[in-house]
Amino acid sequence: MNLPYYIAKRYLFSKKKHNAINIISAISVCGVALAALAMVCILSGFNGFQDVTASFFSAFDPELKILPKTGKVFDSRDSRITRIASMPEVAVFTHTLEEQSMVEYKDRHAMAIIKGVDDNFAQLSGIESIMHGNNKLVLHDEAVDYATMGIELVSMLGTGVKFVDPLVIYAPRREGRINIANPSSAFKKGYLFSSGSLFIVNQSKYDGQYILTSMEFARDLFNYETEVSAIELKLADGVNLPSFKSRLEKELGEEFLVLNRYEQQKETLKIMEIEKYISYLFLILILVIASFNVIGSLSMLMLDKRENISTLRSLGASDKLITHIFLLEGWMISLFGAMAGIVVGVILCLLQQQFGFITLGQAGTSFLVDAYPISVRAGDILLVFVTVLLVGFVSVWYPVRYLSKRLL
Repeated sequence: MNLPYYIAKRYLFSKKKHNAINIISAISVCGVALAALAMVCILSGFNGFQDVTASFFSAFDPELKILPKTGKVFDSRDSRITRIASMPEVAVFTHTLEEQSMVEYKDRHAMAIIKGVDDNFAQLSGIESIMHGNNKLVLHDEAVDYATMGIELVSMLGTGVKFVDPLVIYAPRREGRINIANPSSAFKKGYLFSSGSLFIVNQSKYDGQYILTSMEFARDLFNYETEVSAIELKLADGVNLPSFKSRLEKELGEEFLVLNRYEQQKETLKIMEIEKYISYLFLILILVIASFNVIGSLSMLMLDKRENISTLRSLGASDKLITHIFLLEGWMISLFGAMAGIVVGVILCLLQQQFGFITLGQAGTSFLVDAYPISVRAGDILLVFVTVLLVGFVSVWYPVRYLSKRLL
């Protein structure tokens, strides 16, 4: 058995001459464990909120979205695009066309994004899971086209879920000359009727700007024939998304972008990642402070074991071996603290996931979820474990070398 490790283990678990040293050692382990526990719980909490946010996006955003690298639209008859629709990996293939427009309802006006979609759009995105009212995405019938708006836009225009008068949509004409004597001729006008539903994504980007309607209405309003803004895809069950995405990027070439859900919401999710790791840095400072208890425990232990050290020296032990004993003692405190904190932290997170002990407010409040969302990820657990060990190693290395010269 490794001699320094054997002695360090005996020093950690055996009873000391002064009981206060045992108490200080236990406090040191608890301090490191609490720091590790806090890291696990807080990082898992950020993961939970990120997953909640992503779940709302997923009801509106497709698994994969194909966009032009330059310009706003591209021809949907492109042979590279039409081949995608027949791929066995693609379960749902739909065209979308988005443009800015002005919306008028009675005496109220608002800027909005008209998004024309194919009839199978509900199968693609699961939009109906976040709809209220009729809870059905109705785009058109034989006579008229319908509008399904976000809740904030409904509030701005004052339409309510079901409105009688149609929305008047104004879009600038793409072609032709403007008649200065009649400026209104520069705009094309269309009418959208109530679908009896609205959607709630809980993001202003969608709830305050988007109107879903039929592709035919959007193309007629914006004077397009076969052009689209994007192709949106839902993959068949069991398809590996990253590998299929890479395959599409190669087949489509440099003229197109292929984005997954996280890339479509890169800015929002990037902000959440930054917040998560800023919190992680602050927790490292707490861990460093907890490591000072380890240094205090080691200094007390050195004073307590002076006689043992003299005996070891008489038996031929070098100063390097003696220093190594107390270094291992400090690292073992960090190791046991890390393991205890991570285990307890994971257990608490799993209990919160299962039972939701910590709530976001009283019953009936307007929070998106009732309890704090938690998502435990193996990568974060590994990060916490490595961080605690690294900080423990660095924090005791120099103090132990210094104290061993002064006290021993």
